[in-house]
Amino acid sequence: MSLVAYSDARAPLYEVKANLFKGLAHPVRIRVLELLAEAPEVSVTDLLSATGLEASHLSQHLSVLRRYQLVVSERRALQMFYSLAYPQVAELLTVARSLLGEILRTTRDNLESSDAAEAFPGGTP
Repeated sequence: MSLVAYSDARAPLYEVKANLFKGLAHPVRIRVLELLAEAPEVSVTDLLSATGLEASHLSQHLSVLRRYQLVVSERRALQMFYSLAYPQVAELLTVARSLLGEILRTTRDNLESSDAAEAFPGGTP
């Protein structure tokens, strides 16, 4: 099932993009994607160990990631391996981290400026 399946094939691109972000909209899924970004492939056993989730919960999250075409899976013997479907997913995570860092710095700077203005309402001492 593709991203288009989650909206009308004639839907505007912004709706299709929103559906992509629905696949990302959980901290566990972000963590799984971060783990997959660190290695070419990761076994379910290793994902279970790294996330501390129960198998059923991890399975649900992996299912969502597959549904939104963010990961691919491959069975080898009794073990299932996952990898990112596209290298751009790792790039997206990197950009998100950078953006969040910038937002936090700006927020901190604004708070510090606000605190300084409250301490000296008429200007600098």
